[in-house]
Amino acid sequence: MKPENIVLGVIGYDCHSVGNKILEVFFAEKGFNVTNLGVMVSQEEFLNAALETDARAIMVSSLYGHGEIDCEGLPQKSKEKGLDDTLLYVGGNLVVGKTPFAEVEKKFKGMGFDRVFSADVDLEKVVEILRQDLEKFAGKTS
Repeated sequence: MKPENIVLGVIGYDCHSVGNKILEVFFAEKGFNVTNLGVMVSQEEFLNAALETDARAIMVSSLYGHGEIDCEGLPQKSKEKGLDDTLLYVGGNLVVGKTPFAEVEKKFKGMGFDRVFSADVDLEKVVEILRQDLEKFAGKTS
């Protein structure tokens, strides 16, 4: 089985780079082909990279608390670009303040993200979920 392509990066004006690099190394070690866009990535850069690499998942992170603003409209733009079957994950410190994670998750799922993760998520669990999601949607994509 060939490795799945994923795109990851830190959205908006967020310049938190350490976690981004950790994610790149972690997912590569788990057998994924990772395109890491780095920090301060626009929505268009995520979408164009997904198209260029035939990515099966886009993984957006944000640690500076403005993820809600930076991610607004991304799921709709993804569909407009024909990326209907590309999984859209978001994680990190997505909102300012001490909002319970259940509320944050509900908000981002309502925006159209497939999965939402807190900043302290177990990455092994993310890989498990990602593989399950990819298998679930395998019939819809190439």
